[in-house]
Amino acid sequence: MDTIANLFSFITTPVSWVIVQFHTVYGAIFGPDTGWAWGLSIVSLVILIRICLIPLFVKQIKATRAMQTLQPEMKKIQERYKNDKQRQSEEMMKLYKDAGTNPLSSCLPILAQSPFFFALYHVLNGIASGETVGVINQSLLESAQKAHIFGAPLAAKFLDSAADVEKLGASLMDVRVVTAIMIVLMSGSQFYTQRQLMTKNVDTTVKTPFMQQQKMLMYVFPIMFAFFGIRFPVGVLIYWLTTNVWTMGQQMYVIRNNPTPGSKAQAAYLERLQKHVTQHGKTRGRGQKAIVKAIVAKGRDRNEFERKFINGLTKAGLVAQPDGLVVAGENVTVVESEDGTTATTAAAAPKRQQPKRQTKAQRQSGGTSGSTPADEPEPKTSLTKSDEPQDTKPSAAKPAPGSGNKPGTGSRSKAQSGQRKGPQRPKSPSKK
Repeated sequence: MDTIANLFSFITTPVSWVIVQFHTVYGAIFGPDTGWAWGLSIVSLVILIRICLIPLFVKQIKATRAMQTLQPEMKKIQERYKNDKQRQSEEMMKLYKDAGTNPLSSCLPILAQSPFFFALYHVLNGIASGETVGVINQSLLESAQKAHIFGAPLAAKFLDSAADVEKLGASLMDVRVVTAIMIVLMSGSQFYTQRQLMTKNVDTTVKTPFMQQQKMLMYVFPIMFAFFGIRFPVGVLIYWLTTNVWTMGQQMYVIRNNPTPGSKAQAAYLERLQKHVTQHGKTRGRGQKAIVKAIVAKGRDRNEFERKFINGLTKAGLVAQPDGLVVAGENVTVVESEDGTTATTAAAAPKRQQPKRQTKAQRQSGGTSGSTPADEPEPKTSLTKSDEPQDTKPSAAKPAPGSGNKPGTGSRSKAQSGQRKGPQRPKSPSKK
């Protein structure tokens, strides 16, 4: 470990300078030689580093979700080129390039804070051996050696001998009790953080080797922390425990407010969001608008939780808009297709009422008698003088040849009598 710490000695001076600055502030409150002053200085160092690493943490979340999305495609490539490892690697790299991600992106926060971790270890190891490191001079070194956290010196380790602990002015029992409690808390927080990620923020519809790998890490990491923890000084245990608690809280916030699509966390989030939007009639903040906008943009590709959310808004008389806003809708209906997808539509304006359809008997009776249907009033027409019928005047037209009628007889026309002119065809005798 000393060799690794020496490799990161270039950052020892900045880390020691930050610790000294925080110690100056906390020393004025709690006293310069107290464990609170030095312990809170280490905690503040962790918080400062993690705040600077927030952009990398966001990138880690995006990379992890992108890797989860790519798992089905990766599995197809592995099955297709299982006998050609070189071609398999080329296709994997091409897939990562097209998606704009890579497996190392999910490890960025850990890799980025590793130099600070080893630099802090080098500083505390120098305090334990009585050597000045970085900007920590002899007076600060003596002050740090006097500092105790619940009876355990900052530079003491679980595996130290009784003689080494006595040099730091403490008892072996106090050191081992304090370090054991810190190691348990450090391993437990790491296990809870990984378990929270696996049980709440993983798409349960995708079963891939990546999930099995994450589940294995859930048990491997706590064991690794316990193994290395007995070799870490108390100050490094404070650093790592603070880091784990920060990661756990940061992850809880992300899971609650920006969960992975298809996960249990998304189901709980959309349920809370639906209750809020139904109660207030609108979305609140850019985060909620961004999630509603993403759900609307998916269209037919929504998962079951997202479809349930859209249907819940529709039943409440609300419609989600493409820009993430939610507005009140009138006559909103949900259309569900055979494949389970749903679509929200607004009913059109009421159409003009059509007359009732007549039966066959009504149509036949109306055709023979020439009368209008009973349901419709007979249209009235206004006739001018020139349009009045001239029934009283005799017709001047000549009779048709062979009709047997003389002009001026005033005989009724075919339309008036309802009978045909000319000789009638004799009726055929009825068959007996």
